[in-house]
Amino acid sequence: MGKGKIEMKRIENAASRQVTFSKRRNGLLKKAYELSVLCDAQVAVIVFSQKGRLYEFFSSENIIDRYNKHGKNVHTNEFEEQQLIIQRLKSNCASMARKIELLELSQRKLLGLHNLGCSYEELQAMEGQLQRSLQNVKMRKAQLVREQFEQLKNKFGENAWQQWAIHRGEAHQSSSENSRRSYVETELHIGLPEKRF
Repeated sequence: MGKGKIEMKRIENAASRQVTFSKRRNGLLKKAYELSVLCDAQVAVIVFSQKGRLYEFFSSENIIDRYNKHGKNVHTNEFEEQQLIIQRLKSNCASMARKIELLELSQRKLLGLHNLGCSYEELQAMEGQLQRSLQNVKMRKAQLVREQFEQLKNKFGENAWQQWAIHRGEAHQSSSENSRRSYVETELHIGLPEKRF
């Protein structure tokens, strides 16, 4: 008949508790010895009884020193590494919070929400920034127009490109004259642009 399962809780009867302690302690020390011999492992077992008696097994003399040295290094290295990571994260968070704050302030200023308290120099700096941004937009627009012209030129050929450019120049002149006369002439043309006289 097999052993029944033992519930893992403190044995209330003191005599039974002492008997179980003695049997299991001897079994534990025996298993530690077998592990050290069979597997050539360095094993240490330290047991204190309820009354404070010490029971021990060491497979080698210097195993406690080795444990102390290794345990301290592992814990120290892990602790220092965690502290470095925490410091880096705190620094990154503070830096990101400052950048967000500056970006929000800049956005409010550009939207005109925070300009009441701005000095003359700050307003001039904002004007310069807006002018530079406008210049960048214009340069990008000109670049896109050039790219589209190149695509049209490649698609329709050099001759059609020249006719279109001439037509565009005349149309630009007439549109500026028409704008002075405050009316707009609209015509719909289908096909390649033609030269008008």
